[in-house]
Amino acid sequence: MPIESGSCASARQAKQKRKSHSLSIRRTNSSEQERAGLQRDMLEGQDSKLPSSVRNTLLELFGQIEREFENLYIENLELRREIDTLNERLAAEGQTIDGAELSKGQLKTKASHSTSQLSQKLKTTYKASTSKIVSSFKTTTSRAICQLVKEYIGHRDGIWDVSVAKTQPVVLGTASADHTALLWSIETGKCLVKYVGHVGSVNSIKFHPAEQVALTASGDQTAHIWRYIVQLPTPQPTADCNQMSGEDEVEFSDKDEPDGDGDGSSDCPTVRAPLTSLKSHQGVVIAADWLVGGKQAVTASWDRTANLYDVETSELVHSLTGHDQELTHCCTHPTQRLVVTSSRDTTFRLWDFRDPSIHSVNVFQGHTE
Repeated sequence: MPIESGSCASARQAKQKRKSHSLSIRRTNSSEQERAGLQRDMLEGQDSKLPSSVRNTLLELFGQIEREFENLYIENLELRREIDTLNERLAAEGQTIDGAELSKGQLKTKASHSTSQLSQKLKTTYKASTSKIVSSFKTTTSRAICQLVKEYIGHRDGIWDVSVAKTQPVVLGTASADHTALLWSIETGKCLVKYVGHVGSVNSIKFHPAEQVALTASGDQTAHIWRYIVQLPTPQPTADCNQMSGEDEVEFSDKDEPDGDGDGSSDCPTVRAPLTSLKSHQGVVIAADWLVGGKQAVTASWDRTANLYDVETSELVHSLTGHDQELTHCCTHPTQRLVVTSSRDTTFRLWDFRDPSIHSVNVFQGHTE
């Protein structure tokens, strides 16, 4: 009996220490406004090139982060206390039931049931707390096995867009900041055509739904429609990748490396002028796409508008206004006369041209950036 009373006393002392530590944290949290004011005074006394409004905003953000972590720490202490209480209760039950010893199987069953309930509570509380700061970090048990199949080397600057032709012959198109658009053989990786008609970065490329015609948007404030004629090279037979050893894979990649300086577009046939140039924007044209049928095209620009053009005449049919900031993208429905535009104003809009007499628009809101 004296031994049991001593253990109970030590348990109470441990509880009091945890409680006092938790109260100490709460007191620290209650004085956060004083700390924020002290930090602001310290920063004001230091030399800084940041405007005062920016510094105040940073202080407020750091203060919010600190408060979140303090709350999480307090919740963590409370959860640890609940775990200790549960362990003490389980230990007490194992010593006092009918004055007899429980078998290991019985004790494991009771502990497993109680622990599973606590585990679910811990998971629920932890997820609710951490979601305020970070999103879920998910891991996957299955690993995707990937292998490099082909590299397409020829551009001299960043590539903004990639597209695949919808008709035969099927080629790959790339739009680059080096002021060019390139067409590639998908199988061989060889450059087939180089378009050099733009004087600014080529931001997007889309293929006509029925003809060997491409549509490119550029930072030179225009969109170009140009025709290409390609003949696909015959691909060379290659060994089965699944049957190659590791050494064979290394040799295969070495053989695929281009000779010389690696500029695979230097000997491409070049298209220098467009069939049609679409000119109406007062800013960078960031994207362009064909409407169903390929008789009209839509462009999106940093001048906050999207324009709908007649391809044959190059005339502006409609100017789609309403976005408050620069447009970032546009795309069309494959079978309906529908256009979607997105913008830095945090919205995207659906424009309906199915009825020639009525042009409706739906605004979709929900994003914060």
